[in-house]
Amino acid sequence: MASVQSLTTSVHQRLADALSAALPDAAPADPLLRRSDRADFQANGILALAKKQKANPRELATKVVEGIDAPELLKDVEVSGPGFLNITVTDQAITRTLAARAADGDRLGVPLKDAPGTTVIDYAQPNVAKEMHVGHLRSAVIGDALRGMLDFTGEKTVGRHHIGDWGTQFGMLIQYLIENPGELAPETDTDGEQAISNLNRVYKASRAVFDADEEFKERARRRVVALQSGDKETLALWQRFVDESKVYFYSVFEKLDMEIRDEEIVGESAYNDMMAETARLLEESGVAVRSEGALVVFFDDIKGKDDKPVPLIVQKADGGFGYAASDLSAIRDRVFDVGATTLLYVVDVRQSLHFRMVFETARRAGWLNDGVTAHNMGYGTVLGADGKPFKTREGETVRLEDLLDEAVQRAAEVVREKAQDLTEDEIQERAAQVGIGAVKYADLSTSPSRDYKFDLDQMVSLNGDTSVYLQYAYARIQSILRKAGDAKPAAHPELALAPAERGLGLHLDAFGDTVFEAAAEYAPHKLAAYLYQLASLYTTFYDKCPVLKADTEEQKENRLFLCDLTARTLHRGMALLGIRTPERL
Repeated sequence: MASVQSLTTSVHQRLADALSAALPDAAPADPLLRRSDRADFQANGILALAKKQKANPRELATKVVEGIDAPELLKDVEVSGPGFLNITVTDQAITRTLAARAADGDRLGVPLKDAPGTTVIDYAQPNVAKEMHVGHLRSAVIGDALRGMLDFTGEKTVGRHHIGDWGTQFGMLIQYLIENPGELAPETDTDGEQAISNLNRVYKASRAVFDADEEFKERARRRVVALQSGDKETLALWQRFVDESKVYFYSVFEKLDMEIRDEEIVGESAYNDMMAETARLLEESGVAVRSEGALVVFFDDIKGKDDKPVPLIVQKADGGFGYAASDLSAIRDRVFDVGATTLLYVVDVRQSLHFRMVFETARRAGWLNDGVTAHNMGYGTVLGADGKPFKTREGETVRLEDLLDEAVQRAAEVVREKAQDLTEDEIQERAAQVGIGAVKYADLSTSPSRDYKFDLDQMVSLNGDTSVYLQYAYARIQSILRKAGDAKPAAHPELALAPAERGLGLHLDAFGDTVFEAAAEYAPHKLAAYLYQLASLYTTFYDKCPVLKADTEEQKENRLFLCDLTARTLHRGMALLGIRTPERL
């Protein structure tokens, strides 16, 4: 692997050196470099620096320009306005840098992090014995994309699917089955659909009895105690629920084109044996105190509606444990057993207060510190096209599988309309890649903290900021490369570049910087925006710069080289977001 220094970094370095030479007494100075409409880059840092040094900014800028000697990299550096620098790089530097990226295989010259850590990502958290609905979509899609991006930077990631597999409803379910043994269909290698519809039916039936029959409710509560204390018969039925639910989860995640590893499904039950110790440690250290029989943690700055402090309840007065105890036990496990340096939770924004309290408690206990940080990646709600929370016409929550199936159906119509030489099997295969890609991209191209509208017509549109637009750009490039025949992509640094080639080239070079920034900020929408802009710049290039009918053989090879590197960058960037790029569409 050969990492390639981006043009931004190279230019920044030269300017910083020239600044240090012009102001030898000043601390290392940041030229504040950014992309510009007026030139390739603009440096704005000289103004603040001159003010600090009580110097004339224009004079300082002129001195900096005189101190730069990099003809192979910089074509022009001009002083503008009160002391900005407008910088244009050479065509040769663009092509040489891109050629080095192209030579580096799948990584495209992007370096690995200097000091990677271990991030445990808690995402995709369905509930045992319940169908997954539209509310489960964002955690899975955002978590999977963040994982792809972090892995690419060299961070070690460990997934945790904190499934709901413990608590009162399991006492209810198990007690009902013991009293109605024929209710759950015989265990066979059923598909996920069958498994969950059985469980769903039993769940609804047991709930009805639980709500109507006080004596059954009491028996169900005793069954929870039996479950938590490890009674064999109870545990065996509980395990059956979990196993059947997993068959279903896997079928849904497979539709989402997402890998879920069995050893990473670590539900609430996994922390059952740690909770008493968690409570003891918090009480002994004085972080948690007894209040009205319960063990709680108080916070001065977290107030409820009536302006009274809202406590975090670690253990209830009756001795039972809730979410706080399992979440705090999970932090202990992830920090001390898994060795996490970062804990990342992809959880609905409505859980933000809970996690604020949990993290603060863990900090007070010393489980989180400067070496271990926790971050709640709270995400917004999925809305319908009407801007209201997404429901069926009957007001029910939308089943996730129905949603994904409909997206694939819509995509099949789009693919069929455009497809010229695809068989029906190929159309169906592409429809899955386009439909699921459309759902993921619509989510990921929105800032996670914002709500977003689930509008399938918009998602599978060929126009605008959609994954289909990006997938078509990729497929179009593959078509050009196939038509090129004997002409092969090759970089020619000696050639002058047209403005559209320069624009595309500079953007291609920024891929690595963008991935690092998006990963550091947990902002997949920044990578999505980069890819959309890449496809748009490619469209402009394709319109303005004939590829197969270029003026000379060298120009044709150089343009094919730009096509090829654009396709590889699109493919790599989309893959990090968990989206496929079909070779033909």
